[in-house]
Amino acid sequence: MEASFLSEGKNREELPVETSGKIAHLRKYCLGENWFWGAPRWLSRKVPAMALGLFRVCLVVVTAIINHPLLFPRENATVPESEEEIILKMQAHQEKLQLEQLRLEEEAARLAAEEEALERLAEEGQQQNEARTAWDLWSTLCMILFLVIEVWRQDHQDGPSPECPVGDEDELPGLEGAPLRGLTLPSKAALERFSERCIRGATADAARTREFVEGFVDDLLEALRSLCNRDTDMEVEDFIGVDSMYENWQVDKPLLCHLFVPFLPPEPYHFRPELCCARRPVPLGRQGYGRIEVVRATEDARGCVCGKTTLGEDMLCLLHGRNGPAWPGSEPETLLCAGGSPYLDTLRVMTWFQTALTRAWHRIAHKYEFDLAFSQLDSPGSLKIRFRSGKFMPFNLIPVIQCDDSDLYFVSHLPREPSGETPASSTDWLLSFAVYERHFLRMTSKALPEGACHLSCLQIASFLLSKQSRLTGPSGLSSYHLKTALLHLLLSRRPADWKASQLDARLHELLRFLEKSLLEKKLYHFFIGNRKAPEGMGLPEAIRRAEPLNLFRPFVLQRSLYRKTVDSFYEMLKNAPVLISEYSLHIPADHASLPHKAVIL
Repeated sequence: MEASFLSEGKNREELPVETSGKIAHLRKYCLGENWFWGAPRWLSRKVPAMALGLFRVCLVVVTAIINHPLLFPRENATVPESEEEIILKMQAHQEKLQLEQLRLEEEAARLAAEEEALERLAEEGQQQNEARTAWDLWSTLCMILFLVIEVWRQDHQDGPSPECPVGDEDELPGLEGAPLRGLTLPSKAALERFSERCIRGATADAARTREFVEGFVDDLLEALRSLCNRDTDMEVEDFIGVDSMYENWQVDKPLLCHLFVPFLPPEPYHFRPELCCARRPVPLGRQGYGRIEVVRATEDARGCVCGKTTLGEDMLCLLHGRNGPAWPGSEPETLLCAGGSPYLDTLRVMTWFQTALTRAWHRIAHKYEFDLAFSQLDSPGSLKIRFRSGKFMPFNLIPVIQCDDSDLYFVSHLPREPSGETPASSTDWLLSFAVYERHFLRMTSKALPEGACHLSCLQIASFLLSKQSRLTGPSGLSSYHLKTALLHLLLSRRPADWKASQLDARLHELLRFLEKSLLEKKLYHFFIGNRKAPEGMGLPEAIRRAEPLNLFRPFVLQRSLYRKTVDSFYEMLKNAPVLISEYSLHIPADHASLPHKAVIL
């Protein structure tokens, strides 16, 4: 029993006190006074000795069993391993360490590569930032320089301009060295002979042609007015003669009269013009255009006060009545406006004008011995008088609208628009400065010497351009560009420089000015944005303050047209001596000369 108890215990080395206590308690229990009650006394004396011996034997057995290493192994005890296994394990551990070292080296190399890439990206980003900063600085400097130049130009243009254009040759830098490709122009004697035989004769023919056309147009417009209803139709005013025939410099045949025919809407409507150059910002390529709004007098803030205030019961507006009743023909379509828009439509105006002219001609056709027809379908008033002899006389009636009280007119269509641009929509009207140009030439002629050569220069240049266009076809250069160049020269030259004896020098300068403008692709409009224009001409302030209009802007966008124009210009200079010489000796018959009796009285 004691052995059994001891066998359930722990290791002797670990629990010696507890085991001894249990043995002592067992001994006390087994050898107590109450054990084997009633046993013989002799037996009670021998039993302790036997029990002690038995206990000792059991104690030895239990101790041997407990301490046997196979039955109860120690917790921290390990079976010794052989040297070969130890060596194998050490080799395996060394291999693991080597693999781990290789992995760590690869990881370190990868981290180093990533760090190097990040540093390289940082350097590239810094370089890009430095380059961007340098570019921004350069752009800022360029912008500042541009603004300084623009401010200087504006200040330079704000200077006072005299009533009569004067200046000196230094205002046109770069002209003296222009070579004209070494081409030789006609001599002074040849130019004087050509001017004497051709130009003066053409001027006399132009006077007779103007007289005939003006008389016929007066009769035609009077018939048109008689057919119009004053309450519903447009009111046609007297014509205005413009362009080369009325500026005395046209030499090209056939002679062509250009007549402006202003018209007004029926009451109570009126036209409100809008200039594109007065907008901010100015639409690209729209400086030479404008729009015309048709408004009622009661809708215009600048009109009658009855549209702004409420009249009492005892007050009546003598112009518009009490309630402003609807006027006959008050629909926008009747007023020649674009569909759904209050702005005047050029196509509707062209259709209306052609129809009105046709009706007017049918009314007076019986009085004349010639026929009248439209020569160009895309131009509303391009007419042609055809005589029974086969000769003809063209002229243009152009419907226009006056811009407020100025001499600026809105034109629906021109045979050749000087700006070189095409309207963006049918509500865009071309601005015409023809009346201002005629006034400027007339005012300048009063300050020039008698017999000045400025118109002769323009006539000779226009003659050469016309003949060259018939040889090689039309180019981007027109007679309007020639006149614009002459106006710039008149504004920059002294009056004494335009004597008749200096015809060859001024013609040479005009052609060199055109060459410079062509090479630079810059020829600015004489009035739009030109603050040097004489103030006494009464130009609208919006025109003077507008951005300059470059008439050669189409050359920047159309390279083929520019190349053709340049080639045609130099070809014209090359052919100039031959043309001047031939036409000075042989003046061709004019197939468009006016018959002496063309009207039946």
